[in-house]
Amino acid sequence: MSKGSLSPTPGFLVWRLANKWRVAVDRAVAPLGLTHAQYSLVASLHGMQRSGERPSQRRLADHTGLEALYVSKLARALESAGLVDRTRDPRDPRAVQLALTEQGEAVTRQAIEVVQVLLQQLLEPLGGLDAERTRAFTDELTALLDAPLSPTAPISPTTPNDESTQGTTP
Repeated sequence: MSKGSLSPTPGFLVWRLANKWRVAVDRAVAPLGLTHAQYSLVASLHGMQRSGERPSQRRLADHTGLEALYVSKLARALESAGLVDRTRDPRDPRAVQLALTEQGEAVTRQAIEVVQVLLQQLLEPLGGLDAERTRAFTDELTALLDAPLSPTAPISPTTPNDESTQGTTP
């Protein structure tokens, strides 16, 4: 933003930060043959498996915030790469369960290590991964993510904090 423009809105800043984060993770995990979206899927799957869960694609979609159709597409690509096994759930033949293969576990552990180093770097302005400011930032982001959207509440274009009046996008 130029000096003459209005202050950026929180929505614009979140959007910019999300894009910066995605690009950084994409670059970090590319040597392992993963994209940021694939990393999000295998890292989440890794954590769920460690707690004894073998999630369905739907459960993983809910956990990651990705669309179920996109998770299905990512899971098929990861299966083709030999990183994920997809099997029918014996309790629900419509559901597909996911599990990391041995190779998938190894790649995921490497990716998690790479991303942890990256996170330390990206969070350095707040004092690093284990800093109090980072914990507070995480709590604030969690509060925003946990707040439900009201599908019935109308959004008025004349709302004083309408981002279109701020001269920014998202």
